[in-house]
Amino acid sequence: MSKSLQAIRGMNDILPEQTPAWRYLESTFAELLDGYGYKEIRMPILEFTELFARGIGEGTDVVDKEMYTFLDRNGESLTMRPEGTAGCVRAVLEHGLSGGGQVQKLWYTGPMFRYEKPQKGRYRQFHQIGVEVFNLPGPDIDAELIILTWRLWQKLGMADAVTLQLNTLGSSEARARYRDALVAYLKDRFDQLDEDSQRRMTTNPLRILDSKVESTQALLVGAPTLHDYLDEESLAHFEGLKARLDAVGLRYEINQKLVRGLDYYCRTAFEWVTEKLGSQGTVCGGGRYDGLVSQFGGKPTPGVGFAMGVERLVLLLETLGLVPEELSRPADLYLCAFGEAAELAGLTLAERLRDAIPGVRLLVNAGGGSFKSQFKKADKSGAQFAMILGDDELANRVVGFKPLRGEGEQQNIAWDALPEHLAACLKQA
Repeated sequence: MSKSLQAIRGMNDILPEQTPAWRYLESTFAELLDGYGYKEIRMPILEFTELFARGIGEGTDVVDKEMYTFLDRNGESLTMRPEGTAGCVRAVLEHGLSGGGQVQKLWYTGPMFRYEKPQKGRYRQFHQIGVEVFNLPGPDIDAELIILTWRLWQKLGMADAVTLQLNTLGSSEARARYRDALVAYLKDRFDQLDEDSQRRMTTNPLRILDSKVESTQALLVGAPTLHDYLDEESLAHFEGLKARLDAVGLRYEINQKLVRGLDYYCRTAFEWVTEKLGSQGTVCGGGRYDGLVSQFGGKPTPGVGFAMGVERLVLLLETLGLVPEELSRPADLYLCAFGEAAELAGLTLAERLRDAIPGVRLLVNAGGGSFKSQFKKADKSGAQFAMILGDDELANRVVGFKPLRGEGEQQNIAWDALPEHLAACLKQA
């Protein structure tokens, strides 16, 4: 027997009962971004592998172990995007969107791909909403991005379930000095490090700060701290950011071990974390990447952004019971029609009702069937009301109108009076 077809491990179907929560999150955020003046951009899923090797950084876990990379028929190395920032920077450069100091405030959403061990809240195909801003160098825009996410949590009702962690990574020169000091400290303790941290000593030693291994974290207690190596300009930028967050009453925690997982970050780094999802606690993260555009061959261009994981945020909404019930409410109305003439009239009547009551959820019976079978389908649909249209109703230009939930007798309603009657019933339901 042939093997049954299944989805690839870690790449999940999002089923009809799940999509209302996704649409709610995405539409809430899109509306919020519109209010802040951000514009949507859509980038391809496939990019040349070099884009991520140069942007994310060779030696990072993402590039070395997690990317889906293959040769196309022309022998060129392509990669399914593991994150959105590099592709957005490429698009901005390619189309000249940042030339002449133009400010760009962009957002995007879509699937990303990383070869990781699938677990709850972490998948091989996952979805992100990302925001990127170009040509604004000050702490004011960093603050706006963080405040924007804070407002999203308030709109979704989860502000009490997430905490902002904040750090500054300084300039590339400051990080280089700190990296040397950290490596010197860890070399004397190399044998006590976990295997991943030993490998990172030669590739990305700052990532050791973010290790989840308790013994490694214990070793780091006496390690040099990044803030002792910061340049004055980065410290002033960080103070400006904190002042703005303080001004609006946004609480945060300083976490000097927060370095993010990608090489392109500088100065501001932040994460929103929760304790409600176990080990998968980060729901949004980002920071400043002022050197990334020039790294791709463009002129020096300040950049800052963030990305949030849709799966984790939907999971958090569900865990906290914050998915509005009305998102999955059933149909308002089910139209049963008996005979070809009634089916034709019912189709016209249904479209008139959709015109008269925007947003009405109206199901029209398809596939014919007896009175009993159509009523069974009407009841199973969960609709509040059934409409009945047969030869007698056609002759008298009325529709049988029957409540399917609770009490109430069937009434005959004239076609012209139906929109007003239905609107009144829906208001009371």
